[in-house]
Amino acid sequence: MRLALDEAEKAAQAGEVPIGALIYDPSSKTIVSSAKNAPISLNDPSAHAEILALRAAGQVVGNYRLTDLWLYVTLEPCAMCAGALSHARIGRVIYGASDPKGGAVANGPRFFAQPTCHWAPEVTGGVLEAETGQVLKDFFRQKRKPRGRPAEGGQDA
Repeated sequence: MRLALDEAEKAAQAGEVPIGALIYDPSSKTIVSSAKNAPISLNDPSAHAEILALRAAGQVVGNYRLTDLWLYVTLEPCAMCAGALSHARIGRVIYGASDPKGGAVANGPRFFAQPTCHWAPEVTGGVLEAETGQVLKDFFRQKRKPRGRPAEGGQDA
């Protein structure tokens, strides 16, 4: 998860929402791929860290099925990402912070628990939850920080 946090920090430095992900092969104990959130820089609404990590892992493995691999991600996956993880047959999902508003694993639609879900990975949530959540809080606090006040009369100086 610490390596996923490194990717999240890279995303924040690029002005993206700080979410990082990596695909891990537990049998060889190697990282297959890693990615940071990039929808803004790639002009692609599907460029979530999880999706980019899945795409890269598929290329490395030479297969779109990633059954024995694990995904580490700093935030609970959304519905789009949960669907992609199900289609990839990812073996396990490990996430940091819960996302009550946009999450789809433990919150919201609980994608993997739906009868229409064809593949449900093992899920572990809350790994380094305080740290992963703080990265997001700090990012949004900085984004919402006042930029300065206009001079009297409503005109910028």
